[in-house]
Amino acid sequence: MTRHLRSLLLAPSLLALMSATVPAQAYELMAEAQLSGSYLAGRSASKARDNDLASDYFVRALKADPDNPVLIERVFLLNLAEGNIPAAEDFASKVLGFNSQQRMARIVLGLKEFRSRRYDQARRHFTAAAYTPVGELTSGLLIAWAYAGEGELNPALKALDRLDANESFANFKAFHAALIADYLGNAIRAEASYKRAYDQAGTSLRVVQAYGNFLERNGRPGEAIKIYSAFIDGDDNPLVAAALENAKAGRKPGPFISTPGAGAAEAMFSLATSMTDEQSIDVGLLYTQLALSFNADRPVALTLLGDIYGDMKLQENAVEAYEQVPASSPLRSNADMEIAVNLQRLERKDEALAKLNGLVAREPGNYNAIVTLGNIYRNNEDYANAATTYDKAIALIGTEERSHWRVFYYSGISHERLKEWDVAEARFRKALELSPDEAMVLNYLGYSMIEKKINLQEALDMVSKAVDLRPNDGYIIDSLGWAHYQLGDYEEAVTHIERAVELLPADPIIGEHLGDAYWQVGRRLEAKFQWQHAKDNNPEPEDLKRIEDKLANGLPEEPPVTPAQNGTTPNEG
Repeated sequence: MTRHLRSLLLAPSLLALMSATVPAQAYELMAEAQLSGSYLAGRSASKARDNDLASDYFVRALKADPDNPVLIERVFLLNLAEGNIPAAEDFASKVLGFNSQQRMARIVLGLKEFRSRRYDQARRHFTAAAYTPVGELTSGLLIAWAYAGEGELNPALKALDRLDANESFANFKAFHAALIADYLGNAIRAEASYKRAYDQAGTSLRVVQAYGNFLERNGRPGEAIKIYSAFIDGDDNPLVAAALENAKAGRKPGPFISTPGAGAAEAMFSLATSMTDEQSIDVGLLYTQLALSFNADRPVALTLLGDIYGDMKLQENAVEAYEQVPASSPLRSNADMEIAVNLQRLERKDEALAKLNGLVAREPGNYNAIVTLGNIYRNNEDYANAATTYDKAIALIGTEERSHWRVFYYSGISHERLKEWDVAEARFRKALELSPDEAMVLNYLGYSMIEKKINLQEALDMVSKAVDLRPNDGYIIDSLGWAHYQLGDYEEAVTHIERAVELLPADPIIGEHLGDAYWQVGRRLEAKFQWQHAKDNNPEPEDLKRIEDKLANGLPEEPPVTPAQNGTTPNEG
């Protein structure tokens, strides 16, 4: 799923939350707990983000030491991470018994009161959680929705005004002010806030969905169609595409937010989408599970849950989350693609291909599905099927856009591996025509021409540009050094390839290249050392044979190649 609401805040990681909120005296108890094999195993599983396994081990440790605050807090957070909300609520109450300021425990218990429509008690918990920036934002949104649950618009908006102290919260404030006013039937205030939210974050999926939904329900489908169409021009999202289709057909939607619980879920979802980096993704997982606990817009929340698990490299969990997306949802096809990608990462290649081939059979015009299928064939080194599949995707393109550079690049790689150079070169050049500053394309095309000893000056220029774009990419720096090598500028080649080896010391081809360059400048002993190092780094069989020949015989005397300018013909020197 494309995530349009990017990080506006920094949140602590789950492990940081665990340690930062435990009172000092608890560590005396932890020393005893650490003697437990279950505790140690649970801690190891936590570090690996295997929450299911960690929870099992910590529960065992807790049975042996039921009053240990460290274990209670860890089991609380792990139950929450697994989406076991009733158990998390039980442990949250225990956590507050020894740490009344534990933010996540306050939020969990506040949402429990919220579900029971005890909004005043919910606000007390939320207020107690507002002692960090992320706590202030979370509490501000949830307090506002608690007032909305009581039908109180002005107190809800006043609660959101507290977010003005941090300018990075502006998008959240405008969006939720619009949603609350809309839910409570104040169309004038809702429209003003929707306009503000759209002006601030017009590329946010949820802002576009909600604003368009509001316009449709208020008899202005033409304006909604314009908003949907503008969004799709930048991102062909299936949710907006479905909304656009319905708007054109005159099918009036229901409210975007129909209950206070749906509003609270949207608040948690809004926050979770901004917590996708390594520092905050664990908290994003907790917030997503809390959003799901309200059973509001489940397909969207399940998709985010799958995305988070995928980013955490928990592919089995990701597959399980995506599988729950209903067949009736516009996100079902996206879910099938993500399932296939995660199955591929699990090396369940046949299942991945079966999932995608089934999707393409059902939706032969699904460009993204076909490209994803091509990617999996390419990753499996099935270049013939990859090339055929990418060609099918290219045939579906109407008006070429910058975003299409990738499919031409991937197609070029596949045809190059099949030794179909004319087709490959055309594909690479089309990719650069669409997006001239793609370092990967510049490097691949430039390096390929270097290897073929054609267009060497153009190749050198391409690779030099790629290095400027990505100055710390070892593969690209190696390509630049190899271009100088092919042109006979061996000293310059050594300079660049040495830098590439520093960045990628275990790459056998780069090591081989450095050995070649050393040989040409008379550093024969160092050359043989580099070739031996390349051999030890498990090169492909055809590369191994070449490296072993160099170790035995050195390099033959060959004149350097002069740059060929005719576009296709190698200069034999």
